[in-house]
Amino acid sequence: MSEGSRRKKSVKGGGAPAQTNPDDRRSTTNPEDEAAGKRGAVIKSADMKEDMQKEAIHIAITAFEKYSVEKEVAENIKKEFDKIHGPTWHCIVGRNFGSYVTHETNHFVYFYLDQKAVLLFKSG
Repeated sequence: MSEGSRRKKSVKGGGAPAQTNPDDRRSTTNPEDEAAGKRGAVIKSADMKEDMQKEAIHIAITAFEKYSVEKEVAENIKKEFDKIHGPTWHCIVGRNFGSYVTHETNHFVYFYLDQKAVLLFKSG
């Protein structure tokens, strides 16, 4: 698919991971990424370069340390990615949610930090 292509993803938070494509990444914490390991980062599905995934986890960890309300955490992650990677990013944070989104190719990640799911994608 070309850079401007879009893909649709469906994820269901809080419980079993959503059905995903075989090329989606399922990994536990990366031993090289100490901060993510301490917070229990688990990538459930990704269509994003690995360095950007690590950046998303790092920004999310910082947001969770700074804010206690999920809406504020999501807002912070979205605004940081808008600032660094240009608009238009969307972020959903919580323990239990479902979604079906269209995203730009190489701009989607869905991961857990401890008990909270983070869905971050670019569209628009």
